[in-house]
Amino acid sequence: MMLRVLILEDEPMAAEHLVRQLHRFDTTIEILSTLPSVEKTLQWLKKNNAPDLIFMDIQLEDELVFVLFEKIDLHIPAIFTTAYDEYFLKAFKVSGIDYLLKPVEYEQLEHALNKYNSLSSHFSPSQQEQLLRLLERPQPVPYRSRFMISFANKIQSINVSEVAYFFVSDKNVFLTTNKGANLPIDYRLDDLETQLDPKMFFRINRQFIVSHQSVQQGHLYSGGKLKLDIIPTTRQEVFVSGDRLTAFKEWLGK
Repeated sequence: MMLRVLILEDEPMAAEHLVRQLHRFDTTIEILSTLPSVEKTLQWLKKNNAPDLIFMDIQLEDELVFVLFEKIDLHIPAIFTTAYDEYFLKAFKVSGIDYLLKPVEYEQLEHALNKYNSLSSHFSPSQQEQLLRLLERPQPVPYRSRFMISFANKIQSINVSEVAYFFVSDKNVFLTTNKGANLPIDYRLDDLETQLDPKMFFRINRQFIVSHQSVQQGHLYSGGKLKLDIIPTTRQEVFVSGDRLTAFKEWLGK
């Protein structure tokens, strides 16, 4: 049966390369559409029948593709294609069956498609729920509840409920407690983003991950910029990145 594929990719050359590789594997594969953003993907899925398989770049032109799973109940097998390796675990928390690093080589793609075929061959199209159960991964490690901090020859345990926010300064990452203590930690913000409960914390830009309790109010500026007042107060002004603004507003209202 012909495989119907949807591609989410905001780089035209990368999309064309992927299509060539797919047709090298099987010339009968039908490319339903190539979409550059989460918003256009949402519109497409509302108007069309679901594809058999989705190839997903992670950083699309408007926001991370994971936002798609937050906005709709999406249960379609996905193969992720990206230039970044730090989203590996997050990809398998949704419906990912493989994770390919760009530039996607044919041998990688062949292995991923054979993996998909070996899973889907057990089921008819009407048995999608059984396929999805087969694709399920073990339960992810629970979100972090504490941090062990080492500084000035001391070790201190900090509960996440005591954390106001995390920030980057001079290439170092710090944890700020509700009482205003700034403590260095050996984690990148990208790592913390996957370890923290998304109901409690949100990454507003490249420098900050804030907790719900730290956000006091926001100030809208021309051009759609949003400046935040957070406590404890910071030396620098704190803005929500434009590509995260919609998701931040939704998170703040939950």
